[in-house]
Amino acid sequence: MATANIKLPEESELTVPELNVSWPVLQSASVYIGKACEGCNNEFMLCRQEENDPRKCINEGKEVTACALKVLKQMKKHCLEEFNMYMRCLERSSGTLELNRCRQTQAVLDDCVLKKMNIERPPFGYFCEVRVHDTKRPRPKPRDQMIEFPDPVPGLKDDVPREKAKYHNRFWYKN
Repeated sequence: MATANIKLPEESELTVPELNVSWPVLQSASVYIGKACEGCNNEFMLCRQEENDPRKCINEGKEVTACALKVLKQMKKHCLEEFNMYMRCLERSSGTLELNRCRQTQAVLDDCVLKKMNIERPPFGYFCEVRVHDTKRPRPKPRDQMIEFPDPVPGLKDDVPREKAKYHNRFWYKN
């Protein structure tokens, strides 16, 4: 919900060159984009987590988009043939872009990207590992304490006599 007190960014602040590419292109380049843009992406995600307001992280988001665009342009300049070969393999080998059928073309692309762009393909599970991100942004002010609402339904008294369950206890299977 937006009220009169909320300042929304101007359209000029939000306008950035977008990644106007298809899903197979993004799937093929995702690992290299993730590795090359790891720092600015972590900065953006940290900002979103700490600020809890996407309007405060517009510049970090622009950096992530610019970095991804830069990686795709470099890939087009240095490894276009290998990239297209890998992308076509992903696109045509299965309907769900499965990677396991294109390992040979992936190895060719990995070699080209490593030699010409100096981006090494990270090992499996690399992006799931815990890392500490060092930032230059100042720490945000602590948020106001959460408002606690009283329980809308008062609890039952414990001294009320209760009848035995007619059709067993629901926890009978635990014994």
